[in-house]
Amino acid sequence: MTSSTPRSRPALGICLEEYEYPYAVRFLPLTNDLRELAMAYMDVRPDTEPNGKTVVLMHGKAFGGYYFRNVVEALAGAGYRVVVPDQIGWGKSPKPDIHYSFQLLAANTAALLDHLGVGRVAVLGHSTGGMTAVRFTLMNPDRVTHLVLEDPLGLADYRTGIPPQSEETLYDHERHWTDPDTIRGYVKGYFVHPDPKVWEPLADVLVRVTLSADYPRWARAAALTFQMIYQQPVRYEYGQIAPPVLLVVGAEDHVVPLGQYAAPAQLARLGDFTALSAAAAQDIPRATRVVIPECGHIPHLEHPSKFLAEFLPFLAN
Repeated sequence: MTSSTPRSRPALGICLEEYEYPYAVRFLPLTNDLRELAMAYMDVRPDTEPNGKTVVLMHGKAFGGYYFRNVVEALAGAGYRVVVPDQIGWGKSPKPDIHYSFQLLAANTAALLDHLGVGRVAVLGHSTGGMTAVRFTLMNPDRVTHLVLEDPLGLADYRTGIPPQSEETLYDHERHWTDPDTIRGYVKGYFVHPDPKVWEPLADVLVRVTLSADYPRWARAAALTFQMIYQQPVRYEYGQIAPPVLLVVGAEDHVVPLGQYAAPAQLARLGDFTALSAAAAQDIPRATRVVIPECGHIPHLEHPSKFLAEFLPFLAN
């Protein structure tokens, strides 16, 4: 990814066809909601002596697997095979008008691992990917050896503080969420000490997608997946998570999906990752909690050394 002024960059297709990923991308044929689709993924082999273990990386809502480059490099360098799907609705995967569910995303991921001949895995889920990772783990308790939740959404049930919104309302918001400065400010807000070399390329992707003639389809998928986050909480099932869990959060993370519809007091409560993660760690049977100071929503990019210093030993333990 290269930094550039978003207004000067060409449009991207809504499947990021023109965007170069850090590793080769392949596609797995799937059927979801009676529709034939193809899920994009990267399958990266170790670049040192293989340790026989595989790690699955599950991306957040604003991104595809491309933003895990440094994590993949560290894992491959430590002997792991790394599988990075772009879930249906994100990245290079299609953006269909279907009923999105975390169960569906988890089932698609399991199908991908079956296709690749991979059995037991460690799983990292960031942001919305944390909810997917929890659902995947609950559906496949004997398959997941380690679960890492990096600033996961779902530490609260958002229905308790945010009024329900119609698909039409959410779509209208996403359809008109196209101002470059607004998008750039949103992505920059993920970081406590924003480094333009880090956040500008992430914002650039989102800005360039809005220039696509197919952007309404992207917006529709974005609206539907916001409903998925809102309507399908995982918080009440934390006590059933079987494998050891590493819960890593930025001390200054205050992200709340659909937070624009919440009252200020509820927004503060639902975005208090420090307090919410402390409560979650009490309910997860085998949880280790780490709070990274001076860090926002994406520790693996804002404080990569600190994140990897917790992540890699946990996987090896």
